[in-house]
Amino acid sequence: MILFWVICAALLLLALAFILPPALERVDEPENTDQDERRQANIAVYRDQLSELEADLKNGIIGQEQFAQDREEIERRLLEDTASSSSGGRVAAVKATAKSSVYIVGIAIPLAAIVFYMNVGTPKSITGEAMPARPPVQQQASAPRSQEQIEANVAALAQRLKENPSDAAGWTMLARSYSSMERFGESAGAYAKATELNPKDADLWAEYAFASAMANGRSLEGRPQELIEQALQVEPENAKALQLAGSAAFQLKDYKKAIGYWERVLKQVPADSEVGGLIRSRIDEAKTLAGSK
Repeated sequence: MILFWVICAALLLLALAFILPPALERVDEPENTDQDERRQANIAVYRDQLSELEADLKNGIIGQEQFAQDREEIERRLLEDTASSSSGGRVAAVKATAKSSVYIVGIAIPLAAIVFYMNVGTPKSITGEAMPARPPVQQQASAPRSQEQIEANVAALAQRLKENPSDAAGWTMLARSYSSMERFGESAGAYAKATELNPKDADLWAEYAFASAMANGRSLEGRPQELIEQALQVEPENAKALQLAGSAAFQLKDYKKAIGYWERVLKQVPADSEVGGLIRSRIDEAKTLAGSK
């Protein structure tokens, strides 16, 4: 039995010695995977942003129209990055495919012979016993991304923006990613870049104000208040800006003004949404405090 397999192995090695070297001489350039790794990191960040956007829509923070616009922008960026990576790595991909084909052929020839013999021949005559059935291969479920992986994806996006600082959509995604990670100081810095490149987006100004307030000990006075006013100048009925404006007035104990802002928000959000319920409770609180003054 052992002698049979030794002879088979020797013959296979001899055959591969004639096949593989000449084929590999033409496809011996190493693969470059840096671009693909960067593309995968960008895709993961885009996926996180889409999930966050869907959560905002579900909770009533943004309307269907704003959701559609933001989603279109994210998908546009994803398509651009994917197309760029594909065109840049086309030549390398061809070479890698050719090299892989050589190895596949080299492995497939002996493997096919062995499989053919195991099914058509008489393996029991060699081993003296029946071959056990091969256990089914269990597909391993993909594990959810860890915090370390998310941070790595965000770091990759930040690095890409250093090379392309005029990417407004990229700065927006980076700012929102930092906010979701509660890194509000870095988020405010990214929002500053995003609003500089896209000053007509009221949502960006409102989110910038929120990040600045969180970085400032949750206080909306000072710079956050200025950013809220900028958002309302761009879009007077922006729900995010009105909600923050009401909170800023509430902090200053101007309860009537806070009620006025929040009532304007209630007209825009679904009546049975979590945001609507929260705002109604804040309005009731403000009315109680205003009546006690």
